[in-house]
Amino acid sequence: MTLLLTILITPWIGSICAALMPTNARNAEAWLAGFVALLTTVLLASLYPHLANDAVLRLEMPWSATLGLAFQLRLDGFSWLFAMLVAGMGLLVVVYARYYMSPADPVPRFFSFFLAFMGAMLGVVLSGNLLQMAMFWELTSLVSFMLIAYWHHRSEARSGARMALIVTGAGGLALLGGVLLIGRIVGSYDLDAVLAAADVVKNHAWYPAIVTLVALGALTKSAQFPFHFWLPHAMAAPTPVSAYLHSATMVKAGVFLLARLWPLLAGSDQWFWMVGGAGLCSLVIAGYLAMFQNDLKGILAYSTISHLGLITLLLGMNSTLALVAAVFHMINHATFKASLFMAAGVIDHETGTRDIRRLSGLARVMPITATLAMVSAAAMAGVPLLNGFLSKEMFFAETVYLDQVGWVRIVLPFFATLAGVFSVAYSLRFIHDVFFGPQATDLPHTPHDPTRWMLLPSALLVVMCVLVGVFPGQTVEGFLKMATTALLGADAPHYDLALWHGLNLPVYMSLIALCGGVALYFSWLTRQRDAVPLLEAIDGKRAFENCLRAMTSMASRILPVLSSDRLQTQLRFMMLVIVGGGILSLWNGGLTWGRRWTIAPDVSFILLWIVGATCAVMAAWKAKYHRFTALIFLGGTGLATSLSFVWLSAPDLALTQLAVEVVTAVLILLGLRWLPQRDRRFMEEARPSIRPRLRRLRDLLLAVLGGGGLAALSYAIMSRPSVDGISPFFVERSLPEGGGRNVVNVILVDFRGFDTFGEITVLVIVALTVFALLRRFRPAPESIRNAEAAEPAPAVGGEKMAEALDAEAAAQTVLLPEGDAMIPAVLARLILPLALMVSMYFLMRGHNAPGGGFVGGLVFATAIILQYIVSGVVWVELRLRILPLSWMALGLLCAGAAGIAGALAGEPFLSSQTWHGEVPGIGQIHLSSVLVFDMGVYLVVVGATVLMLIAIAHQSLRRHSREHQASEVVRWK
Repeated sequence: MTLLLTILITPWIGSICAALMPTNARNAEAWLAGFVALLTTVLLASLYPHLANDAVLRLEMPWSATLGLAFQLRLDGFSWLFAMLVAGMGLLVVVYARYYMSPADPVPRFFSFFLAFMGAMLGVVLSGNLLQMAMFWELTSLVSFMLIAYWHHRSEARSGARMALIVTGAGGLALLGGVLLIGRIVGSYDLDAVLAAADVVKNHAWYPAIVTLVALGALTKSAQFPFHFWLPHAMAAPTPVSAYLHSATMVKAGVFLLARLWPLLAGSDQWFWMVGGAGLCSLVIAGYLAMFQNDLKGILAYSTISHLGLITLLLGMNSTLALVAAVFHMINHATFKASLFMAAGVIDHETGTRDIRRLSGLARVMPITATLAMVSAAAMAGVPLLNGFLSKEMFFAETVYLDQVGWVRIVLPFFATLAGVFSVAYSLRFIHDVFFGPQATDLPHTPHDPTRWMLLPSALLVVMCVLVGVFPGQTVEGFLKMATTALLGADAPHYDLALWHGLNLPVYMSLIALCGGVALYFSWLTRQRDAVPLLEAIDGKRAFENCLRAMTSMASRILPVLSSDRLQTQLRFMMLVIVGGGILSLWNGGLTWGRRWTIAPDVSFILLWIVGATCAVMAAWKAKYHRFTALIFLGGTGLATSLSFVWLSAPDLALTQLAVEVVTAVLILLGLRWLPQRDRRFMEEARPSIRPRLRRLRDLLLAVLGGGGLAALSYAIMSRPSVDGISPFFVERSLPEGGGRNVVNVILVDFRGFDTFGEITVLVIVALTVFALLRRFRPAPESIRNAEAAEPAPAVGGEKMAEALDAEAAAQTVLLPEGDAMIPAVLARLILPLALMVSMYFLMRGHNAPGGGFVGGLVFATAIILQYIVSGVVWVELRLRILPLSWMALGLLCAGAAGIAGALAGEPFLSSQTWHGEVPGIGQIHLSSVLVFDMGVYLVVVGATVLMLIAIAHQSLRRHSREHQASEVVRWK
């Protein structure tokens, strides 16, 4: 159903729109985010009638048929319930954030990240493909990093975001490993196929590794022991972020995954001890730590870890009823915990502090906030007639009736009750210390209840806590049954969400927890403590930072062995790896020659190769003293290579090689100015010792091995008959399936379009890297600053215009080194539109004749380079207004749009789409999405080349200016 795709992409579209809105339009941004969240919620709610009868909605868009990959969306009762939680809670948090965020904050960035996180979380929930789920899983880590670091001027926000990203990102990599193993065993990543192969996976030898990897991904995301330390430090984020990420979405992703894969992986002792053990440790330890926190959000953070531990323990019990209780507590925890976070944010917003030691007696001045917080805290403590009591009683029942060895059946109920005592104690501390007692007088702000609209989201959640606690059968039971049936199918157990099941052991455990928690608080926790008794020496943050320091120290020791500051050493290591990989791949099979007939030797071709080889040798020899001469010889080798391609009937390669030679020659020329000069007389007087000679001999042998091996491999491939390779496949299908006669171009933009898309993405990354590395060394030259400050010259014509152009051209010559050959600036500028026309010609004809986006982009980039050479930096950057970053971004968007067009048509990603029509006055028109893709390649090539040129040209200008000034000083002296 296309409605599933609409639900998924709506938050992403809203995120982009929010990012583009002005910073002073806080109301408009909140309305936009609220509308997106409301629309997503309504669309999900409209699908409930289809899911009420245990139906499953699917949407599949082919991606790569040969690899068995497709973009799949899947919605069943469980994923619908979770998606409603994500969207509905997002709507309430948006309303709350409108009044919480300060007008001074960059609100567009907040709502943009917030909606992006909603989209990433919906991607996890709705994914019907495990690899796709892993991709969205990592997106949640990245976007949550930006949300936690929203106030990036604070060091605790930056460190907390970095810690969360490292821990959850590492867990995501472990999850990816588990997903790959599952796909290898099952033969598919389709969620339905994977769940149907549960017996195959459980009986496989890789089952222990799969459970370990999946558990690592889930436990790190849900902040379970021993990875729980990152969540309290993530409280540096704004409170709306905490209310959303740490109650209904981010940390719930881990338990969602465990429940989603429960039919596939649960039922073994390893699952019980690994998942259940981590949950039990988190439940007890975090509950104990929560009692001694002095920050309101710190109390809620550790209580979140404890309640997630309760859910994780239930999921690890290998019981279907425990699974039902886990899903039920996911819903309940989201409602009361989000309300409590909102209350903590209101207190911080109105009083100016979250320190519980400074807060007291707020119930008198904030009665509505106090009432809402007390009900939510009572639900968290498990007080009867509230939703938390029902799910916690189900938890107690599962610990009592667990089918395990005797000592486990004794220990588990004891620790469950102890955790219940802790829960009551820290809930009572949250309420009693803040809202009761003498009224605080030293607060930064005068406290009072905020606007009713800020309290409305919390009030709605409190009403849900009460309604579910009093009327569970009429409110939540139907949704819960739909979710558990989607997970378990025919194995779904029967249960009854009644308020009273008589006097039994779970009821006694609840009474003990309530009474024990109250007694513990008034007997021990009323005393102020600055450290946690018994556990004050354990600091997860310190252990994490020590691990990072140890890894950094290890890396600093390994780096000198594997790397070097010298480029030659790095190239040598790279060549060794390449040669070693080639030898290893041919170790068993060897290298055999083909039997294809060879062309008779031609004198002209032999002379061409002799010239090319001579140029290569001379380039290596002259590089020792004359780099410019070596570059000329290197260009001769490239020209010989281009002519070889022409000789061998490869005009596309010849055009590309020629254009690349021109661009790289200019860029290298600009880069030569950075290198230190070499004194030939000094080098001739210093006779080389034995060691440098041996080093040169080693490099020569390595070059011969690499070049000779590649030549031998190329000959072995080309000497084989064409029927043994893949070329007939492309030749036969190029025109009927790719719609083009130029087989090379059809391969690049159609058959192997995904590879090309990856290559242009890498090209953008390389260009940005070069620019970023050189940006710190490129202050604006004085001439550019003066030109920017100057007023624009008035429009003149005739002789005055010619005089102005001559004066401008003369001024530009100052930027060029003395003695360089000069080309009239006006003539070079006239070349620019001609080069643009030629480049567009190559672009438009590339699908049926030699050319294409890459060649066309290089031709136009060469024309721009010529402007730099002749006119200088000032004229090009201030008159042409080139925006290479925009060119690259637009190019990637064009290439991606061409791929999405194929996916929207129900074909694999990047499949070409054609349109034939007749235009009046023109005739038959043939349009293809391949042209849009090739246009993207064109724009990326131009943008990347110009961006690197700008970075290098500024450096060359700066160096030349220094050298010119130094020479003037010497001349003056």
